Amino acid sequence: MTVQQLSTTVIIIGAGPAGAGTSFFLTKYGIPHIVIEKETFPRDKVCGDACSGKTALVINRANPEWLAEILGDAQSFLPSWGITFVAPDGKSLDIPFTLARTQETPAPGFTVPRMVLDDFLFNKMPSPYCTIFQNATVSEIARVGDSVKVTMTHERAIYEVTASLIIGADGDKSMVRKQFSGLDTTPKTYAVGLRAYYEGVTGLSKDNFIELHFLPEMLPGYLWIFPLPNGMANVGVGILSEVVRKKKINLREQMLHAIKTNPQIAPRFANAKLNGKIQGWGLPLAMERQNLSGDNFILTGDAACLIDPFSGEGIGNALYSGMLAAMAIQHAVEQNDFSGAFLKSAYDDVVYKRLGDELRISAALQKLCKYQWLFNFVVKKARKSASLRNTISAMFSNIDLRDQLRRPSFYLKILFNR
Repeated sequence: MTVQQLSTTVIIIGAGPAGAGTSFFLTKYGIPHIVIEKETFPRDKVCGDACSGKTALVINRANPEWLAEILGDAQSFLPSWGITFVAPDGKSLDIPFTLARTQETPAPGFTVPRMVLDDFLFNKMPSPYCTIFQNATVSEIARVGDSVKVTMTHERAIYEVTASLIIGADGDKSMVRKQFSGLDTTPKTYAVGLRAYYEGVTGLSKDNFIELHFLPEMLPGYLWIFPLPNGMANVGVGILSEVVRKKKINLREQMLHAIKTNPQIAPRFANAKLNGKIQGWGLPLAMERQNLSGDNFILTGDAACLIDPFSGEGIGNALYSGMLAAMAIQHAVEQNDFSGAFLKSAYDDVVYKRLGDELRISAALQKLCKYQWLFNFVVKKARKSASLRNTISAMFSNIDLRDQLRRPSFYLKILFNR
């Protein structure tokens, strides 16, 4: 069989949010690139299906018309205005994402099945600068001199694709990360999650607040209920892998037990119906700084272990890291420098400057969640204090305020009502 030779500036492995985000902005900068995707769209991806304001920000920067399309399609994208925290003692606290809501204010976030979202993003990728191979199997990734070469099979043809730079947007089991960094995701960075789709769940917020239930048996993880379009709900659990191993937890049984017996949750599922199977996946959490690039390669999204340790958000950080990767690539192309030293400065340092504080705070909050009494205490106080609720709400948009949650003085002020 004849091997076909292709060359480009950038190869992107993976066409999910991280790969799409990179592609959108490479097209803006006029940089040729080839996207290699093992699946055929539309395809499913196990996920919580919740998108924060970060997702909206990146899509808007890529093309404001795309965001307007999303916000105008309530049949596919459900606007969400806040979050409900349920403490281990069962007390709940509703926190709006914004305190300045008007009729003209767009929703800060939304929920959407990943099959729908990823297909939406995928269909925005084609451009004169972007060539896409779906249903392609990568057999080898190698560095050849100052370039990288990917060997793949597509529609019974073999291709060798050469480029100056390769982007690992290929998820938590990234081939690019394993090949070029020599690292796999360690158990320390891992959580595991289960996702199920239910129809007929009652008691959902009229403003589509997403719900996080911090059940005692799941700490420092939680059970979530996220409303979706068309009367559906994404229901799942997420917990650290080391906790699952240490306590020998059967996550599926624990999730179904909570749905069946928890006094706050069970009545809402009395007439609910499971749609499809309960599926699991790994969550590479951003618990500590890692190397995100090296000579001729950049890691994005789950391949870069950028999932928020507290909220579990991965979509927004994947898109955002893709956008920052494209910016770094633009500088690398201008300087004709694809070295690890240059990319560390242009990409790694920028990612952690933009996201580092947020991820460190989230890592600290994730650890604090194991203290049931502290969670119960804060929720109890906030239920009685409008000013405290407003402060917590403001923390979603102000990283400096959110940092207070790590400080003992914040809890002392609550204790003494200051």
